[in-house]
Amino acid sequence: MRDGQMHFISGLPRSGSTLLSAILRQNPRFRSGVTSPVLSMINAVLPTTSAGEFAGFFDDDRRAAVYRALFGGFYGDAADDVLFDTNRLWTGKLALLKSLYPSAKVICCVRQPSWILDSFEQAFRRNPLRTNAATAHEAHASVHARLEVLVRAETGVLGLAWNALRDAWHSDDADRLIVIDYDRLIDAPDAVVGGLYAALGETSFAHSFDTLDYDAPDYDEATGVPGLHKVRPTLARIDRPSCLPPEVFKKYETELFWRNADDPGGRGALVL
Repeated sequence: MRDGQMHFISGLPRSGSTLLSAILRQNPRFRSGVTSPVLSMINAVLPTTSAGEFAGFFDDDRRAAVYRALFGGFYGDAADDVLFDTNRLWTGKLALLKSLYPSAKVICCVRQPSWILDSFEQAFRRNPLRTNAATAHEAHASVHARLEVLVRAETGVLGLAWNALRDAWHSDDADRLIVIDYDRLIDAPDAVVGGLYAALGETSFAHSFDTLDYDAPDYDEATGVPGLHKVRPTLARIDRPSCLPPEVFKKYETELFWRNADDPGGRGALVL
């Protein structure tokens, strides 16, 4: 994959990354979807190319060629397509992405954590006969136990992503971040998507927010949460009370640093 062809979708879970992918893929030049295995493949190869008995076979140019080959092998002949590879932990690899694709942007989908947890809980409750990968199959005694698993700093689906995003926000490479707030994407999709096209230097495209079509049944079946990534055809806000106990919702409600003008991070980041 050549520079200028690759961009990345990252940020927080249950914050609109699949919705954004469903929108972007309406453009025939764009390819996007759910979390891909590319970051996992790079993480598996990194130790071999960096340390141990085989490290001497590699210099930085060869390492970069190997990592780019993983993208090329996974996406195949993309011709002139613009690719958006999704993984919520790309925010922890900004320096690596800068080395591989200097022009690449990292689109960070974000949302209030309490509503992220509410969204997970809603999905779990729709599938009461299953365990699921997000809570490591270990926390079904109560909603409190399930959420504690999700927010663990070192292993939780939300905790890991939150910390990686904070690291990126305060890094020297924050200028390659494009932050898309879920609420604004729902309320002003034309403005948000138009701003994203401008930031990427892409020609505008007439998207339809009433004919969205995306589902990943095999992926969701493997995680134990069927329907987790199914996108509703019409983009619209659905106002409802949280399914979480009020004290739990309040516990995870926090100040959103990407909206805080006094936060010292995000130097050069674009917040749409």
